[in-house]
Amino acid sequence: MTDKIFRSIFITAIAVLAATLAVITTFLYDYFTDIQAYQLKDELSIASVGTEQSGELYLDKLRYDNFRLTWVSEDGTVLFDSQADKAAMDNHLDREEIAEAFETGKGSSSRYSATLTEKTLYEAVLLSDGTVLRISVNRASGFRLLLGMVYPIIIIVMIAVIISAVFANKMSKRIIDPLNKLDLDNPTENDAYEEIAPLLRRIHRQNMKIERKAAELNRRKDEFDLITKNMREGLILLDKNKTILTVNPSAISIFGADKNCVGNEFLTIDRKNDLRSAIEKALSDGHSEIRSKRSEREYQFDISRIETDGETVGAVILAFDITEQADAERIRREFTANVSHELKTPLQTITGSAELIKNGLVKQEDMPRFVGHIREEAARLVTLVEDIIRLSQLDEQTELPKENVSLYETANEACGVLRDSADKKDINISVSGDSGNVYGVKHLLFEVIYNLCDNSIKYTPDGGKVDVDISETQKEVTVTVSDNGIGIASEHHARIFERFYRVDKSHSKKSGGTGLGLSIVKHSVQYHGGKISIQSEENKGTAVTVVLPKSK
Repeated sequence: MTDKIFRSIFITAIAVLAATLAVITTFLYDYFTDIQAYQLKDELSIASVGTEQSGELYLDKLRYDNFRLTWVSEDGTVLFDSQADKAAMDNHLDREEIAEAFETGKGSSSRYSATLTEKTLYEAVLLSDGTVLRISVNRASGFRLLLGMVYPIIIIVMIAVIISAVFANKMSKRIIDPLNKLDLDNPTENDAYEEIAPLLRRIHRQNMKIERKAAELNRRKDEFDLITKNMREGLILLDKNKTILTVNPSAISIFGADKNCVGNEFLTIDRKNDLRSAIEKALSDGHSEIRSKRSEREYQFDISRIETDGETVGAVILAFDITEQADAERIRREFTANVSHELKTPLQTITGSAELIKNGLVKQEDMPRFVGHIREEAARLVTLVEDIIRLSQLDEQTELPKENVSLYETANEACGVLRDSADKKDINISVSGDSGNVYGVKHLLFEVIYNLCDNSIKYTPDGGKVDVDISETQKEVTVTVSDNGIGIASEHHARIFERFYRVDKSHSKKSGGTGLGLSIVKHSVQYHGGKISIQSEENKGTAVTVVLPKSK
């Protein structure tokens, strides 16, 4: 901008100088022309006096470099000419200035001279003897005088150009300096030039508008970041070249990616072909879905194309952790198969025994044994159905009546019921600890402790021990059922609370269990907002810990 202002000032200064020189030159030219006219008249006056006195002799003695003298007789014949041969000259009676001089005594004119091939000024005067003396000068003489001033003018112009350049440079800097110092963040606080005040006010309004827009964009960005940061689902935005534009913490965790992966290709965080193929499909078809495992967990990837004005600009990837859902589906499938099997087995036993009795194939002395089998299988069937119904209620979170329950007393009741089973195996069963009051469903809490103690008795060798310890803090109660039984291998810990899951199927069959006891325990604990965990080692024993919130 400084250069532009410099050029403007410099060109303006030169233009003014040129215009001034043109005016001065025109003035000087006219001035020199007027001087020539005055000189012409003065010289003519002097020459006319000498001619009247001495005639041609006087004229011969005159030596003019710039002026030309012509003496014309009354009939127009040239009697003398200072620059041409009079004999070769035409009759001058028709010359304007000569004709005017014969008529009025004086004459003047200005015309192009064919003889001298120049424009010439003429002055003529009538002498006392009736002849006319004429003097002339060409305009080139005045122009030559003007040309004599060219060199001084050139020097003046050069000096003026240099001065103009320096002046323009200083002026441009002086003009620009206040503009460079403008505080555009606070334009209304500047006092550089009054002329730019409207512009500064407009800039201020634009700044305010931009600030509001920026604040709105930042607010939306913060909201977007807050939402995506706290999303459980993984979120990745890609451009059409599959370069990562946005990635949230969940996605970084899913792919085990570097948090600074934005700007890199998606290939840098995941090299599995299934997801890359799904992205390509979404970019071409608009949408795709796949299920795939990452870090031992199962995810559903939902990929959608992003378009702007009908043009594909990228894709968005949503990753849903469906590990629990997949596990639940697997458990449901297994549960359905197990229920069918568990129901079919006692029914087949009952049906088979009944058929044998009906067809008279059972001896009278064996009848009590067969009837006993039918009764046992029927009882087992009833227990199984009751357990399934109970689990269904817990799954549906059916509202059950709650009351204040002392877990210490509940544990004593459960152990009392199991005392005979423990005594048969010479197992010492004991309850110790705090009162452990909680607000809950009493029969569910009873079943929790009963099932845990029952399992401990079943899987503890003769002469072992089962301990129930109850401790409490200000906010929660902890129940720990431990034994020194056969223990459970670590690979079974994660699935021990699944429905119908059995570590030792043959032993479970002999023990008469339905395979739903620990599943009911877990669901009952979760129904009360509690947590359950297991610690066990083969041949060393098992400890199951239940943590429940305290009563109101």
